[in-house]
Amino acid sequence: MRYILTIFTFFSLLLTIVYPCTDIIVGKKASADGSIIVSHTGCGPDCRVRFIPGKTYSEGEKAPVYFGLIEINSDNLEDYGEILGYIPQVKETYGYFHSAYSQMNEHQLAIGESTISQRKELQGNRESLKQIMSIEQTQIFALQRCKTAREAVELIGGLMSTYGFLPTCADDGESLCIADKNEVWIFEVFSVGADWDPSSGKDGAVWAAQRVPDDHIAVIPNWSNIKQIDISQPDWYRTSENYMQFAIDKGWYNPDSGMPFVWQNIYAPIPREWATGRFWLFYKTFGTPEGEYPERELDNPFDGMDPYHQYVEPLSIYPFSFKPSKKISVQDVIAFQRQTFEGTIYDMTSDPDWYVPNKDGVMEKSPLTTPFPTKPMRQLLDINYRRNVSRGGYGMVIQVRDWLPDPVGGLYWFYLDNQYVSSYVPIYAGVQNISKAYRTYNPDKYDENSARWQIDMADNLMYLRWQDANKDLQEMRNPMEKGFFDAIPEIDKKAAELFKEDPQKAKDFLTEFTNAKMDESVEMFRELIKVLITKYTNNNQG
Repeated sequence: MRYILTIFTFFSLLLTIVYPCTDIIVGKKASADGSIIVSHTGCGPDCRVRFIPGKTYSEGEKAPVYFGLIEINSDNLEDYGEILGYIPQVKETYGYFHSAYSQMNEHQLAIGESTISQRKELQGNRESLKQIMSIEQTQIFALQRCKTAREAVELIGGLMSTYGFLPTCADDGESLCIADKNEVWIFEVFSVGADWDPSSGKDGAVWAAQRVPDDHIAVIPNWSNIKQIDISQPDWYRTSENYMQFAIDKGWYNPDSGMPFVWQNIYAPIPREWATGRFWLFYKTFGTPEGEYPERELDNPFDGMDPYHQYVEPLSIYPFSFKPSKKISVQDVIAFQRQTFEGTIYDMTSDPDWYVPNKDGVMEKSPLTTPFPTKPMRQLLDINYRRNVSRGGYGMVIQVRDWLPDPVGGLYWFYLDNQYVSSYVPIYAGVQNISKAYRTYNPDKYDENSARWQIDMADNLMYLRWQDANKDLQEMRNPMEKGFFDAIPEIDKKAAELFKEDPQKAKDFLTEFTNAKMDESVEMFRELIKVLITKYTNNNQG
């Protein structure tokens, strides 16, 4: 065990933790089964998912506003960090699933988060701002208090305007995809900078929301996606009162110029490749009838080394949302979440420095070749860093299904660590308790009983001989994950029948099923660790 941990510690020190939040949205008429789908990759340090039951409160009680929700503050699951202030409490709250960025409640309200870049003039943090409302705190308030996406948009927007938006990720703005049983919205919020004071009477944030058409899909790759806004159509757009006036006052927009007010252009800086690359991949993968997109497929391993001739596209070529070329399934979304830009100029496994001669003298990829080279590996091999879709702390794909009762209809496909390696396990909205393995994680102390640590251990051991270890992973994980999906129709049917008889029986049944699949996943990774150690350590390196 000491040898295993030495290997693990070595690779852990090499890894650069990056949380590239990519959210995918699928309308009910664009999905393969009629469900609304929202997803989120990357997330934050506190990957411990747990169910928080709803509560009732007395009149006059206050709800705390926390700073530090995305962090693991202690082993105490109820240690949410520093209290910055209080807001009025409601009479009743709903049960929800808590994590760094909380994502689903018992009524099938689902939320995904993605940090988006904002102008430097707007950036700020805990030390420089008087604002107190973080995006992760508003997600919790929305899940506790709302059943519909529109209610959540108005609540979150109102909280931001009243108490001020406090950035907690890179001092930047935030975007949410918010879905209920009928529709899905994209909500974007930017800071108003260090000049704001809560006593000023002015909005403490600038925000806008736009509904995604039922037959469309959309992506949020850490960048603003909303363009022109028509406030005369409240069924499609919602905004803060200052959404345009703030830009006019700052001199960023002149209404007399004759130019349209394009939200994305006004409040976000010049696009960066981490966003344009994922915009491009999403539109190329799922197809759109509008526009032509740059060709970035690989013809040879050297194509990725020629940025001089690469087109730099304006974001205007990517519409807010579009009709996909085919109906999108949960498995399609998962496949995209696991993307490493294979076969494109962004593919880090294509770098010529990975190639070595085989026994016949023919150049081929080294068995060490990985789509996730650590920073020291990139420095040693002179590999350009590209932000993959895959690489995160935890994430999810949520299905919202209006034809089933809420405890059965909400289906939360959850992963830990790197989604390329991790399995996705199903969590139903009716689940009352989460497996201890998925509630246990201390990043400073290895724990064999923690699902995150087991997946992370396997992920790190794969670096010993990635190309072969990846085959071992696929052979063990894929059949198990397919079994999870294959079981869902029968579980849905039985749970719906139990719900008619007794809702609590349905919840107990779903809780048992979810925990069994979580435990099965953990056990599989324990077995994978044994395989990787046996095959690729000690005298088996050659």
